[in-house]
Order: sequence, then structure tokens, then C-alpha cells
Amino acid sequence: MRNLLPELIALPILPLLLVQGRRTRARTPRLPEAAGERHGVVGGRAESTSLRVLGVGESPVAGVGVSRQDEAITAQFAQQLAARTGHPVHWRASGRNGATVRDALAELVAQVPQEQVDVLLVAFGVNDSVAFRRVGEWQQDVLALAEQLRQRCQPRMVLVSGVPPMQEFPTLPHPLRWVMGLKAAALDRGLHALARQHGWLHHVPIVLDTRNDATLTAEDGYHPSAHGCRVWAGLLADAYLELKK
Repeated sequence: MRNLLPELIALPILPLLLVQGRRTRARTPRLPEAAGERHGVVGGRAESTSLRVLGVGESPVAGVGVSRQDEAITAQFAQQLAARTGHPVHWRASGRNGATVRDALAELVAQVPQEQVDVLLVAFGVNDSVAFRRVGEWQQDVLALAEQLRQRCQPRMVLVSGVPPMQEFPTLPHPLRWVMGLKAAALDRGLHALARQHGWLHHVPIVLDTRNDATLTAEDGYHPSAHGCRVWAGLLADAYLELKK
């Protein structure tokens, strides 16, 4: 019942939510995907063994909200790992603005090179929240995507980033912000439960206090800024180092 709470709350006020959604889309700046190569190598000592990171996800992985790909989440995660481990980190980002997990299954998996990586980062949730995907269907799609990517690139570790806290997105008006926050939280609980069922998946909650720190979001008040990606990357690096102990 808890997972159905967003739908139960949204139904009686659906006309208002639809109007707010249309108005928000109309007034929110449409930011492009970041410029630059979606792969690279950062940091570390030349003589050190290198690490390989692959990020697959929606708009933050595609670089929406930042100017350059090296400011987006995959590259910033690689930078954090290089700084903390002393190893060079090769990174590659495979993302698309507006993608759901189901879109990624249809389009992004085939674009991923068939080569082994050390860390696979899977980062979705906002678009699936907007689409009001049922939690069970969302879990099935995330598991299918992770399994296909696991077969394709044999990662030593799979990190599934938590669903961003949409109740803190400053561009969303109330009650739309509240309802979307409930839906995002429901999908995030689904990720947590999925990781408990499958020990090779590791759920990393996102804690970004955009309500009190406007620098965490881009000019659209929706996507993470370069600073927001840096904070998010730090959470991922913390999880990686904790799991490596």
C-alpha cells in the first residue's frame, strides 16, 4: 500500500497536477547535453594499475545541467576515485536526456562496448518517476538492465544510484513537487529492496539538500549543476571505498 500512496494522492488532484506540469515545462529552460567526449582518463600515478568506470543513465549521465562532459557525474565520479585511490581511472558515459530504464534497455545497452570494467554506475529514476512507473515494473526493468550490462562488461562492482529527491527540486511547484517526491521515494525504496535481494547490486542513496543550497542545481532548477555532480560523485566514491574494505 505504501508504494501506491503517490498514485492514491495524485488521482483526486490529477487535473491540477497536469496543469502544473505543463506550465513547468513551458517556463523551464531546456538545457542541452554537455559538450565534449564521453570518455577519458583522469588522475593517478602512471605506474599504478588503472580502474575502469562505466556510467549508464538518464540526463545527468548525458551531461544535462553542466557545460562539459568532464563536469558530469561519470567523469566526476572517476575524478573522485582517482583522487582517493591514487589509481588512474578510465571513464565512459552512456546516457540520454529523457531516458527511462526501459528506453535504456532498447537503446543504450547496444552502445556499450563489450569490455570489462571495474565499476558500473546505473543512474535512473527521474524520468521513470515522471512516467509514474509501478514499483514492481521499475524493479524488473532495473534488474534486466543491470543483468544485460553485467553480461556485456563484467563489472567487478555495480553501483545503482538512488532516485534523486524530487521533493527538493526548486523548479517544481506544490503540490506537484510533493507528489513527485513521494513517487521518487517509492521507486528509491524499490531500488533498496532490489539490492537486498541481489547481493551484487549496491544501492547508493542520493542526499542533495537543494532546498538550502541553490548551487547544487543548474539554472533550470531541475538538473544537478557541476557542484551538485561533485557532491553526488563524493557519495558514490564513499560507497565504493566502503564496499572495497
